[in-house]
Amino acid sequence: MSVPAPRLSPAVPADTIQGIVAFLRDYSIEATKPTPADMAELKSAAPEVGQVYISAVPTRPLADLIEHASVVRSAGFEPVPHLAARRLASTGELDELLAQLSARASVRRVLVIAGDNEQTKGPFTSAIELIESGQLQRHGMVEIGIAGYPEGHPRISSDVLDRALAAKVEAAAQTGLAVHIVTQFGFAADRIATWIARLRDLGIEHPVRIGMAGPTNLATLFRYARRCGVSASTQGLARQAGLLKHLMGTSAPDGIIRPLAESRELGKVTAHFFSFGGIGATARWAAAAASGRIVLDRADGFGVEPP
Repeated sequence: MSVPAPRLSPAVPADTIQGIVAFLRDYSIEATKPTPADMAELKSAAPEVGQVYISAVPTRPLADLIEHASVVRSAGFEPVPHLAARRLASTGELDELLAQLSARASVRRVLVIAGDNEQTKGPFTSAIELIESGQLQRHGMVEIGIAGYPEGHPRISSDVLDRALAAKVEAAAQTGLAVHIVTQFGFAADRIATWIARLRDLGIEHPVRIGMAGPTNLATLFRYARRCGVSASTQGLARQAGLLKHLMGTSAPDGIIRPLAESRELGKVTAHFFSFGGIGATARWAAAAASGRIVLDRADGFGVEPP
């Protein structure tokens, strides 16, 4: 049964700005290979950021994930590394990875995913197997993120995705882990709102971090979208490119944030920024918007003012 999207209705300007600021409270940033220089730039631009998620790159050794988590923790931010089930060669490798993440970076939260590997390297084929293994808790993990797909998945039906998400939520509850949901990035607020409404209709009231691309050039954005299978709303982005363009042909997620922030029916949600255009650019834009330096200069989005 389809679930209607919450009504994304316009609000008066003061309410809109307050809603955007509230929506961006506790936003997070995702990086692939955070360096000390990246973290220094993040600390300068957006010291209020709590959590920095660290992507699991299939072609890079697991030691890199530990090193990047240590860099994030040393800079004073909380690292949330991706833990990809299909990449793990054995239960022993999982045990060692978690031990090192805990000892060297005080990791207490991870984003548990199946991973993009076509072939599994070891005994784990899906995220739920990691959740049910009991090893997360044994190494001090208190909370997990699980993936959500408002745009759908190129190889998995929506019904299967819904059942898998609900099963992971239930498995985490049974093992004493807190849960939040982190979505793939998208460009269409109405599709995101419809997806969240479906979650709530299924009784899943957990916090959702809504994935969106930070400021970046359009060519880079389309490249990542194709790679990640975000095709449906990419077509909408192409049609709306004139509205989304900023200086030097870049785009920002204001056209997604504003309608979602104006909704009052999504439950506990916040933004999760993918730093495709660089951590510094993403942090400066997000910090400006989160602090209310907002100009409502267009109907479906907004601009941000420099410090």
